[in-house]
Amino acid sequence: MADTIPVIITKDLKKTYCNGPVETPVLKGINMQVDAGEFLSIVGPSGSGKTTLLNIIGALDRPTSGLVLVNGQDISSLDDSELAVLRGETIGFIFQSHYLLEEFNVLENVLMPITIRRGAATKAEEEWVKYILNRVGMSERLTYKPNQLSGGQAQRVAIVRALANKPKLILADEPTGNLDTKTGQAVFQVMLDLNAEVGTAFVLVTHDERLAQQAECTLHLVDGQVVDDTCKGERKPVRVQMIS
Repeated sequence: MADTIPVIITKDLKKTYCNGPVETPVLKGINMQVDAGEFLSIVGPSGSGKTTLLNIIGALDRPTSGLVLVNGQDISSLDDSELAVLRGETIGFIFQSHYLLEEFNVLENVLMPITIRRGAATKAEEEWVKYILNRVGMSERLTYKPNQLSGGQAQRVAIVRALANKPKLILADEPTGNLDTKTGQAVFQVMLDLNAEVGTAFVLVTHDERLAQQAECTLHLVDGQVVDDTCKGERKPVRVQMIS
């Protein structure tokens, strides 16, 4: 991992929202790094800036100031169309709601990122997503429509959809927020297992401390600032320090 370019680096990242003369600072100088294959959870109270941080490192929003590097590339110079390509090729997203398209079945929903980018998926791409669907226990439901799935099943499909393009990074914003405790733990375990098997980095925003503590590393945000960064094993936290 030490020889691999980090998936994400931010330096002194700030975000301020303006409503007329009123300025509301949300992020106040975030320095962080997400390594290839890492599983990082981000926790903090409501309003601490978790989702804003996720949106900026996912190129869904732009910072007020500071630097964001994705695979070593400074994305501040990219226009909207270039950012869209970056998101499609490098980053997968999982949200609190699964956002599956009701008119398409499970397999069609999972292949949608590929369909949007290029049209029909190749045989190898279809076999890849079928393999992952099998790994999350959904191989018997390829032809099911979203309204035939439970909440946990739909979220598993959303996870596989995020992996369809084999991105280097998955950003998950409260993916278990609409699920009961048992189902939420099962969905979270799917993400842990796929992180270990596929090697895609995961960044998970959650209010559930029990889930967060199972991640390799946990970042604590309070009032738009990193107040704690803990990792298990030999992994050294770096996010509370300025990255040179």
